[in-house]
Amino acid sequence: MGPTGSGKSNFINKLTDSEEEPGADKLESCTQGIREFTVNLAAGKHYVFVDTPGFDDTYRSDRDILRTIAEWLEKKYRGKVKLTGVIYTHRISNNRMSGSVCKNLDLFSQLCGDKAAQCVRLVTTMWDNQKPENTEIWQSRVSHLEGNFWKPLISLGARHERFFNTQQSAWNIINGLVQARTPLVRGDSTDVTKELFEASARNTLLIQEEMVDAEKKLNETSAGRALYSQFKKVLLEQKETLKNLADAVAEKDPSAREQLRQEHKQAEAEMQKIIEDMERMKIPLGRRIALFFGGKKTHSRKIELNLNWED
Repeated sequence: MGPTGSGKSNFINKLTDSEEEPGADKLESCTQGIREFTVNLAAGKHYVFVDTPGFDDTYRSDRDILRTIAEWLEKKYRGKVKLTGVIYTHRISNNRMSGSVCKNLDLFSQLCGDKAAQCVRLVTTMWDNQKPENTEIWQSRVSHLEGNFWKPLISLGARHERFFNTQQSAWNIINGLVQARTPLVRGDSTDVTKELFEASARNTLLIQEEMVDAEKKLNETSAGRALYSQFKKVLLEQKETLKNLADAVAEKDPSAREQLRQEHKQAEAEMQKIIEDMERMKIPLGRRIALFFGGKKTHSRKIELNLNWED
């Protein structure tokens, strides 16, 4: 998982020795749905890698992306298929944490929950583009990510890894994750059962527990609520944009008014889409009360991030 253009598909292409897709690693979407890739290695090892579309997709709304990912995760969980780990990609070449990157990280954290953080690898990409004169700057970005934006995840067991855009680098990350996530079954039968249960819980994402065990709808999950909060923030921003455009239309000369009117029209359409998405994600009052007093509990809890973003 990760923001659009952060190198998700390229990472899997390196693992599977596949050709790079047009648009991969560029700031446009090349993955429109969930894609599974099976790799069979020697000694009976069998891997399934899953590529997901990023939020802020070029062609689809964040609500559609969240539903696509959530439905896939729900289906796998109901089928007793557990995840060994989750790779979250981030471009180390980004000179700032933009609003879209922060929103991706927020939704990702709400999807995972605290128990599954141990099976998360925060993978920085684009290291193959590093130049000697950028070494200090990029290392400073790593320190900032680990000490600020990623700190809650890392404190719960997530690890940062660097991807150097080679097959060996990709497999080193995967092998390290698999080894760390494979439970040791030593001791008597009671200890073994307990250890396997705890390992299974760690490999279950919060949204899977919420939708299956707690029987919540998507908009009632932590990720769904986080997305609703993001919609509210964007709606306020769009209202401010419309006000500024309306004022500008009144002040500008006739030659510039038409362009401003077109921008105003586009902003209105975007705001209407946000309102429609918010309406679909809204939880009725009666249901909120029922969840508060009688909702089923989950083993995992949501991860609180301190993110203040601006686009």
